[in-house]
Amino acid sequence: MRQPLVFFAALGIASGVVLGVTLGVTTANAADKPIVGLITKTNTNPFFVKMKAGAEEAAAANGIELRSFAGKIDGDNDSQVAAIENLIASGAKGILITANDSRAIVPAIAKARAAGLLVIALDTPLDPATAADATFATDNFRAGELIGQWALKTLGPKAASAKIAMLDLSVNQVSVDVGRDQGFLKGFGIDLGNPAKIGDEKDARIVGHDVTAGNEEGGRKAMENLLQKDPGISVVYTINEPAAAGAYEALKAVGKDKGTVVVSVDGGCPGVKNVKSGVIGATSMQFPLLMAAKGVEAVVEFAKSGKKPEKTPGLDFFNTGVQLITDKPVPGLLSKTSEEGLKMCWG
Repeated sequence: MRQPLVFFAALGIASGVVLGVTLGVTTANAADKPIVGLITKTNTNPFFVKMKAGAEEAAAANGIELRSFAGKIDGDNDSQVAAIENLIASGAKGILITANDSRAIVPAIAKARAAGLLVIALDTPLDPATAADATFATDNFRAGELIGQWALKTLGPKAASAKIAMLDLSVNQVSVDVGRDQGFLKGFGIDLGNPAKIGDEKDARIVGHDVTAGNEEGGRKAMENLLQKDPGISVVYTINEPAAAGAYEALKAVGKDKGTVVVSVDGGCPGVKNVKSGVIGATSMQFPLLMAAKGVEAVVEFAKSGKKPEKTPGLDFFNTGVQLITDKPVPGLLSKTSEEGLKMCWG
């Protein structure tokens, strides 16, 4: 939950398959072109809409056929399994996937790899990550760390007495959720317990964690819950920008919208506009278009040479980059303004 540094770098089966018949092929002469499949969590979330656009642009530039699929809803594993089976039967060269269930999808992924397809996880690592040939994703820990550092520097001496609300995604502790949460805490100078686990830190400044489902209503309810626990909250971390918008509404309802620091991750255009209007103090932008475009290029290279993509040095995935967006820059942190962010945002 995403740029002075841009690292090249996530629905029934939607926009691709109905009753096992593939639709929406990028060209009428597709039979002569290599096939690459893109499977996203849904086809309504702006993040995945932009991801699809990136894949389409790269497919057109490289002369390949892109077939796009998605789950009916976030969490729909069955539709994604069916899409993988369709692509195997179609003789696809590779699959790009943002898994709805990082663990349940693994047997279908193993079947695809056994059939010779290159499988690249986009945005969300599989469980285990080695179940895919490669992962192209935002460094979510770094995204959280940037907004944590920004909040720490913004508060200055007041950080020592801050009261922090942590608005996470879900109780499942998926990797994206954990990475952003733990990155923020580290950036704010809080000692972590297990970096792979949410909620085991001991710092008394943390009022509590609540879950938002990554949407505005969830953000509002989670913020209300934590305000009941401690109305003195001064810092709010949110898993993504819709959750931040909801949290802001809850803060506004009790007159705390002006004095509370709210930070987030994503870089969607509505979120960047909320930075501009002061709803969000800072956000970490990620780059779904580049994520998918580089994934397509990796499959093309694999089809030509058999070469698989390499990891970013020091990481176990290919880092697609993150950029701090704020209109209140702080010393020591590179950032771009909301006006600059609106030229790079998605959605």
